[in-house]
Amino acid sequence: MSIRHGLLALLERGPRYGSQLRTEFESRTGSTWPLNVGQVYTTLSRLERDGMVAQGGEDAAGHALYAITDSGRAELRTWFEKPVDRTSPARDELAIKLAMAVGAPSIDIRDVIQSQRRHTVKAMQDYTRLKAQALVAVESGGARERDDVAWLLVLEQLIFQTEAEARWLDHCESRLIRLSAAATAGAAAAADSAPDAETPTTPPTTASAPRTETAPPATSATAAEAPAATARTGAEAAPPVAGAR
Repeated sequence: MSIRHGLLALLERGPRYGSQLRTEFESRTGSTWPLNVGQVYTTLSRLERDGMVAQGGEDAAGHALYAITDSGRAELRTWFEKPVDRTSPARDELAIKLAMAVGAPSIDIRDVIQSQRRHTVKAMQDYTRLKAQALVAVESGGARERDDVAWLLVLEQLIFQTEAEARWLDHCESRLIRLSAAATAGAAAAADSAPDAETPTTPPTTASAPRTETAPPATSATAAEAPAATARTGAEAAPPVAGAR
């Protein structure tokens, strides 16, 4: 938020003193970004140092009045014409909180998201009620119509911002659910493809002993025939006895 340029914009409408600038600034923004008098006078001193404002006497109550200079008007015109730089966004506490919650021990990031979503939705509802009041004020056409229109624009920006934040939180939760499901499926697939440690895939091979063939044992008939055959052979080979007729 540029307090510096906000004060210059108010001073372009005419000389103001410090407390008056603070009141008008908060009236324009609905006290969304409250200021203290010290901030206002510190900023005025710097603007005066840079030649963008100059003290222009006092009012009837003795308040020191400040007026914008030509250099201040040129600076204000440049500020209005130049787009707000979004390439270097300001630090967002919620984004940092969620980034740090990823993988943090003992922290369930879904609880963080749900808690923030409840707060964001409530804030959006509050802004919507205030918008209804601002619309009534604008349509009534009162003396503060300019401030009411400014406040309405600020409120609508806050409503759009909270709506976008709520959608982003929904997206974060859905993203985490999908990633968790994918990780679980991957772990299950890896477990199914791994070999079972208790059941070997191939049975162990053992060396077989060499086979030795043995002759069958002799039967009783064969054993009985062997002496008889020997006796016949011996009888046939014996020489004849002399004198035998």
